[in-house]
Amino acid sequence: MHEHAHGRRAIETMIRSQDLGGLLRLVETFHGHLCPFISLGVKAGQYAMSELDRPNTGMEEIVAIVECNNCFTDGIQVVTGCTFGNNALIFKDLGKTAVTVARRDDGRAVRLLVRPDYREKMFARYPNTKPLFQKIIGQRQGSAEERHRFEHMWEAIARRELKTPLEEQFVIQSLTITLPEYARLVDSLICSVCGESVMATRTVGPVEQPLCLECARREHYLLTGQGISCVSREQT
Repeated sequence: MHEHAHGRRAIETMIRSQDLGGLLRLVETFHGHLCPFISLGVKAGQYAMSELDRPNTGMEEIVAIVECNNCFTDGIQVVTGCTFGNNALIFKDLGKTAVTVARRDDGRAVRLLVRPDYREKMFARYPNTKPLFQKIIGQRQGSAEERHRFEHMWEAIARRELKTPLEEQFVIQSLTITLPEYARLVDSLICSVCGESVMATRTVGPVEQPLCLECARREHYLLTGQGISCVSREQT
């Protein structure tokens, strides 16, 4: 607990000092690589946390509502400290590169939406990158040399985008919102078929002989790179 708090204090210090480069390095270790949308997540998270002026200890005092499941979101998670694991990250499957970060005590919030023309303007600034992006990311093709060259270019752009004025990248709104209740604690039960522990709210049947959703062959939801989908009984 002490080490975690110390680590979060370091992030809060970088937020206050506007150390975007330091925050970007932290996100890189979490995400695995650098890209421009990681930079956007870092900048959006830093701006929102500065505006709200409320440290985050991972106890839901700050909540982030993301509207996409792309690279941007990892920047948000690291900088704001709002994650799926601490119940402070809410996912709205809207496919918009946007986030709303809010204080639970008074609902004060800020929403940052990446401007619709951002990607094309970025490629216009770095014209040699777009063909490689389309080939390697879009088509999943390209030689090892091309992938290596693209990675270096993409990382360089990620760092340069930290210096682009925020208003050129985002539409920013100040809001007051109503947040969902705090996450509730629920008991775990043991599935009477597979013997695995499962949240009681994800079981069916009597408490004496509960079934997990898989053993009961009930529909459940799956989050993948394609978004949220319902998995039917026939697919389990």
